[in-house]
Amino acid sequence: MRKRAAVLCGAAVVLAGSVTAVPAEAGTPRAAEPFHAAKPAWQKCATDDYPTLQCASVDVPLDHSDPTGRTITLALSRVPHTAKKYQGPLLVNPGGPGGSGLTLAGFVAASLPKKVAAQYDVIGFDPRGVGSSEPALDCAPDHFGPVRPDPVPTSPEVERAGLERAKSFAEACGRKYGDLLPHINTGATVRDMEVIRQALGTKRINYFGYSYGTYLGAVYATLFPQRVRRLVLDSVVDPTEVWYDANLNQNHTFNARHRAFMDWVAKHDSTYRLGTDAEKIEAAWYAMRAGLKKEPAGGKVGAAELEDTYIPGGYYNGYWPYLAEAFASYVNDEDDGPLIEAYENFGANDASGDNGYSVYTAVECRDASWPRDWGQWRKDTWEMYERAPFMAWNNAWYNAPCAFWPTESLRPERIGNSELPPALLFQATDDAATPYQGGVSVHRLLAGSSLVVESGSGNHGITLSGNACLDRHLAAYLADGTVPRGGRGEADAVCAALPDPKPLTSRAAPSTARGSTLHGLLGFRG
Repeated sequence: MRKRAAVLCGAAVVLAGSVTAVPAEAGTPRAAEPFHAAKPAWQKCATDDYPTLQCASVDVPLDHSDPTGRTITLALSRVPHTAKKYQGPLLVNPGGPGGSGLTLAGFVAASLPKKVAAQYDVIGFDPRGVGSSEPALDCAPDHFGPVRPDPVPTSPEVERAGLERAKSFAEACGRKYGDLLPHINTGATVRDMEVIRQALGTKRINYFGYSYGTYLGAVYATLFPQRVRRLVLDSVVDPTEVWYDANLNQNHTFNARHRAFMDWVAKHDSTYRLGTDAEKIEAAWYAMRAGLKKEPAGGKVGAAELEDTYIPGGYYNGYWPYLAEAFASYVNDEDDGPLIEAYENFGANDASGDNGYSVYTAVECRDASWPRDWGQWRKDTWEMYERAPFMAWNNAWYNAPCAFWPTESLRPERIGNSELPPALLFQATDDAATPYQGGVSVHRLLAGSSLVVESGSGNHGITLSGNACLDRHLAAYLADGTVPRGGRGEADAVCAALPDPKPLTSRAAPSTARGSTLHGLLGFRG
């Protein structure tokens, strides 16, 4: 996951050397005594946007198989309930892996209907290693600092440089956090959620997760079904593709979303003056990429940074007007100012992004097996690049540290439980980050769940983003457990997608302010 500021709020290469191995986490308990979490001591941490927000922390075992051993600290946030009818805590998570959930609690509480939100303590948390939790990971500060080499390895030298960069990141993580890395994974975070439940003093929790947060929720529901009261999963991770296959398959879907953006630009030729032929517009975009490879804009936006800037458009079409304006200004007017601004808003990494990426790699590289033979990566990525060039090599290098990761891999967590109460799933048909099949797969694996589909939408994270139809289903479920039943095919209910955004008429948001805020909190790559 990369955290960025929102606009508004070839040849064979052999790499010498090895990475020092970090011991695997023990699989059997070493202590009989259970872990007893202290009750959080809530204190005010209000913001202008969320004036009732409170903060606290909770200690959890570093190694859940050794509950009397070392502990680490998780940061929590809360918007407390105000209604007489109290339905318990609602844990929220924005995904990642590596996303901070502290502000998301305030957003969810403010975005739900007041009558519904008032019945819950909305609880955010920074998962282990993230943000305000301690310790927080930052393996290599400024790892994404500009200007990076072109992601497409057109020579052995370029490929070797990419491999050295990925290997050095993995080595830095092992060197700085060798004692932590065996314990940064989905299973450990899910067990942290169970400790949070205990600390809150409740028999069952409600849960609402976006993106990777859906995987956390589904794994928690599988391991602790008796502890789940209500479960909302939005933009659902396919658990059958964790994680190498999931990232390969994203290349197809993001390429399609990039072409959808080109179609949108073609429809608005009167604004952008790039023509009405989407294929020619796409060729102009790749020509811009080639030019920036030779001469980076402002000394900071090269080919890699251009891709970083436009990948967020695959997550949320509310960014398209800003990206189109930057594209048109560069091509038509030889003005790179808007492009540099777009990079700073969407593509540049800050300290939060460095932390998020460190946790992203720690979780994904540990969660499941990745090829250790770079030849497999090269073969798969070049094949993918021929069909879907937009993100293929950028995505490969983003995940490449997993080829050198200094921990043994675990088996992916199993998903599926027939003991759960009805869960509610939301999925867009053209979601690039978590493709549609993920929602269908989890719908089948979680018996009794209901699937609500946003038809014709390619956005990622679709509830509380301006679609009243989706939000009615969410509010009804959180109010009294109502779920839709018996739609056509795989879906139990279908909502039409929101219209695509209009070109900018001012610096104001071209889409709903709520949608822009949400996608700023969800970040990218997760």
